Amino acid sequence: MTLAITGSTGLLGGRVARLLAPDVDRLVVRDAARAPRIDGDPEVRVASYGDLDAARDAFTGVDVLLLVSGSESRTRLDEHRTAVRAAAEAGVRHVVYTSFDGAAEDSTFTLGRDHWFTEQAIRDSGMAFTLLRDSFYVDFFPLFADEHGVIRGPAGSGRVAAVARDDVADVAAVVLRDPQAHEGETYVLTGPEDLSFAAAAARMTAALGRPFSYEEETVEQAYESRRALTDQQWQLDAWVSTYTAIASDRLAQVSDDVPRLTGHRARTLEQALTGA
Repeated sequence: MTLAITGSTGLLGGRVARLLAPDVDRLVVRDAARAPRIDGDPEVRVASYGDLDAARDAFTGVDVLLLVSGSESRTRLDEHRTAVRAAAEAGVRHVVYTSFDGAAEDSTFTLGRDHWFTEQAIRDSGMAFTLLRDSFYVDFFPLFADEHGVIRGPAGSGRVAAVARDDVADVAAVVLRDPQAHEGETYVLTGPEDLSFAAAAARMTAALGRPFSYEEETVEQAYESRRALTDQQWQLDAWVSTYTAIASDRLAQVSDDVPRLTGHRARTLEQALTGA
């Protein structure tokens, strides 16, 4: 089995690559200078998801591909579709794709729609697949706060079973060690509990030793407060819908897929933030 990993210059893909070394055969990156050095010294190929020819060349000879979802952008869905087409044309047999817990055609989180349509492209490609539908990353929660530790948004008292990025990587590594055993499966990857932003702020304060708090905004206030940061409507919609998706409670259900697949409990917020 020839295994290739994309996104290895990022924290998720990089952790998967290190977990699987020296059994990774190829790293597909946009910048060769940033490719991680890991045991086994895998081949490095350069390609972006939106470049069909380069991606097809990078994926040629690969049996199993970890396709880490691309960076948020207005063109991400087109780039994903191009990467999926490139993989199919290159003869990749099995794609493992990092999707989103709320992936749906009508996902409240607008970027969750990108993931749903990418999933459909994979399903229609003829390749075998495994879908890893991870929740929002709990280790990103401090990044929601401003310089004073205040998280503002229209999340209400909604709750989310946010997952540690390391747990997503651990599951991906399990799947990639024996991909045939996971063909056609969709796994929902969450943390061990559901949290509101207010509860998360209180626990981050205790865990990190600096103050965090949550302040409710209306949807209109959320858009207005962020317009100074960007004039891109897709980005505004993505930022605000992060909160409205949590408000809907559609992301509150806790899954047992992380402990069932990895053999260890899903990391708590505190464990994800402190490494304890």
